[in-house]
Amino acid sequence: MKNVATVILAAGKGSRLKSGLHKVLHPVAGRSMILHLLDQANRLQPEKTVVIVGEFRDQVQAALGNDVEYAVQEPQLGTGHAVQQAEGALKDFAGDVLILYGDVPFVRADTMRAMLDRLHADDAPAVVVLGFRPADALRYGRVIADKHGRIEKMVEHKDANEAERACTLCNSGVMAVKGSELFALLSRVGNRNAQGEYYLTDIVNLANEDGRTSAVVECEDPKEVTGVNSRSELAAAERQWQDLKRQEAMENGVTLKAPETVFFSWDTQIAPDVTIEQNVVFGPGVKVATGATIRAFSHLEGATVGEGCQVGPFARLRPGAIMGKGSRVGNFVEMKNAALGEGAKANHLTYLGDASIGAGANIGAGTITCNYDGYFKHRTEIGERAFIGSNSSLIAPVRIGADAIVAAGSAVSRDVADGELRMVRAEQMVKPGWADRFHDAMKRKKEAAKASAKGDRTEEGKA
Repeated sequence: MKNVATVILAAGKGSRLKSGLHKVLHPVAGRSMILHLLDQANRLQPEKTVVIVGEFRDQVQAALGNDVEYAVQEPQLGTGHAVQQAEGALKDFAGDVLILYGDVPFVRADTMRAMLDRLHADDAPAVVVLGFRPADALRYGRVIADKHGRIEKMVEHKDANEAERACTLCNSGVMAVKGSELFALLSRVGNRNAQGEYYLTDIVNLANEDGRTSAVVECEDPKEVTGVNSRSELAAAERQWQDLKRQEAMENGVTLKAPETVFFSWDTQIAPDVTIEQNVVFGPGVKVATGATIRAFSHLEGATVGEGCQVGPFARLRPGAIMGKGSRVGNFVEMKNAALGEGAKANHLTYLGDASIGAGANIGAGTITCNYDGYFKHRTEIGERAFIGSNSSLIAPVRIGADAIVAAGSAVSRDVADGELRMVRAEQMVKPGWADRFHDAMKRKKEAAKASAKGDRTEEGKA
């Protein structure tokens, strides 16, 4: 493959989203749309990537950093005008140029390669257009092509006649053009059309006038060129992505009890033979090893779940949570920046923050690692096979030794040695008969209060 440059249009802020966040930065599966697109485009190892920015460009530049070059479109006079702004960045570039859109995030690298291959076919098309056939053509521009995919005409919906609108092959806007020809064609594009804009599609018609041919490559799945211009379309894009990843997970040996209720992140890694129950959400940075079970209503983010582990139901694993082989966390257990050793378990109602728990340790219900003093975080270390009784508070920094036992209800602020029992409770006071005398006294007071209230009502009646 020849040298490639990608030009990504991201100048419009997306007014229909009604947001202070640039349109291309809105996330799908926890990752901004433009980063989804760049991930695929970068698989072609482009020599240059130029992002066309306009409104809210500071946000786009902050998100993408110095990994790409930028060109500013201001004012915004159409797609052809937008691509023209990349001329300075692509000066003397003689390779192939792929024109992409930051709000069309799902175009696959394989599709991009197919377009570039077609650009270098024997009939040497001047432009290659990515076409698709949606269920409803709506107001998409049309690609009028012959049976060999050679384009006879490109027309925007507003400028199309009835016969042209009857064509079902639509223009996605994605194109491939030789860099040596692109800007010469763009320089000839005018704006005599229904919207008064400089259409990128006109370069196809100009090439035709020159006696050149252009070609269309058709998407196998129209969903690949899903565009996002509104909140409802953003939600539809999320559904589309999630449906695809659920299907991929099941094809790779993952059991989803209720697939439509499980939500993955863009980088979720699930091994075969994992079982995921209903209503489970994966945030970014989660890895789950084979044989694990993620039970209902659990939320995981930035966590590593080892082989054969059990999570939940109703568990929350926050960033830095690491579960060793065969370990278990149960209902209403929260882990943050904590490691649970092999076979260790915390079955209910527990917070483990900034902690290391040794293999085989048992953490009783209601245990809390008190890791924050209001200014700094501190660690708790629990040794192998240690037993932490229910309703214990471990006040960090503190170390509980191997095989140690912390009695239920203890508040531990000093280290516990290996094999030691630590019981931190106030001495219990016993007063025989006190409760009986208390109840008797209170009953007499209650009866007296009732009698007094009855007497007051009688006097009122006589009056």
